[in-house]
Amino acid sequence: MHLNRREFSWLAGASLMSQALPKLNAQKDSGRIGYCIVGLGRISMDHFMPAVKQTSQSRITALVSGHPDKARKQAALYGVPESSIYTYENYDEIRNNKEIDAVYIALPNSMHAEYTIRAARAGKHVLCEKPMCTSIADAHAMIDACKQANVKQLIAYRCQYEPTNLRAIELIRQGKIGTVQAIESANGFNIRAGEWRLNKKMAGGGPLLDVGIYSLNAFRYLTGEEPVEVKAYSTTIDHDGRFDQVEENTSWTMKFPSGIIASSNTSYGSNMNGFYRVHGSKGVIAVESAFGYQGQHLTAQLGDKTSLDEPNPAKDPSHFIRMADYFSNCIQKNQEPKTNGEEGLRDMEWISRIYESCGMTL
Repeated sequence: MHLNRREFSWLAGASLMSQALPKLNAQKDSGRIGYCIVGLGRISMDHFMPAVKQTSQSRITALVSGHPDKARKQAALYGVPESSIYTYENYDEIRNNKEIDAVYIALPNSMHAEYTIRAARAGKHVLCEKPMCTSIADAHAMIDACKQANVKQLIAYRCQYEPTNLRAIELIRQGKIGTVQAIESANGFNIRAGEWRLNKKMAGGGPLLDVGIYSLNAFRYLTGEEPVEVKAYSTTIDHDGRFDQVEENTSWTMKFPSGIIASSNTSYGSNMNGFYRVHGSKGVIAVESAFGYQGQHLTAQLGDKTSLDEPNPAKDPSHFIRMADYFSNCIQKNQEPKTNGEEGLRDMEWISRIYESCGMTL
């Protein structure tokens, strides 16, 4: 991934722009991209939908849910008419709603492919949560459907639009820590029993697809390279019934064309503060809470003997504000999104390789 200074500045300032123009937004709703929210769960109701309310180029115009009472409550909060509330059965009728420009898919992983393909066939652009899907075949099908329908597709890699992660990329590209030698990362949490993520059919796999994918994607955007080799291990330590269908821990090491070695741990049995450290020949960059919804903190020892300590004060849902307006901007200007379907496909291919190295299948 390559960012020029103009792209970096635009992304870093998007939240400030959105907060500075609330009255203008209210007067020009017709010029904003209308989103249909597919799935009313925690990430949509607690993060994405409140973010859209604060954006400059986006608005919520429809909902899809299997729970009528919940849908009506959310519709009242966001000014969505009852005629724009859909079920999963009549989802295809969104094609007839001119107020819907795009869908935001926040469903369990195994449902991403079906609802992306159906949205594309209805002529709607697609913003889909990560992981993109649960198989390489589904990833190809999603990409093909969007291309055939001539609609935009963005996979919700929000960290690629977040200022602290962009700052780390900028410092690396500028050679501030010399030649990158190694990267280490970890991301995980102690999952509660009964979560849908523990159901292999719904989730597609364990922590690798859910939270380990952040480290995997970070390795790729921090290096600007694609891996060439991977070795991995998977274990289950807590035999308490939670991990009857998915693994508890996965660790892997990747080699990149330049010789960079990246290693990561991901877990559903341990609380990890989603971090990475990038070791260069002349310095080191570390980002704590790198993948969370807020709390990013960059520290660095640079090659010129200076040090950096840059906490990010932005609060949730700032990541989602940037991502939503970025995608809306792509739609309005007919530009290809940075984290498109091909970006999601590459992660799915490497996830498959990691599982294969563990003696497992995706």
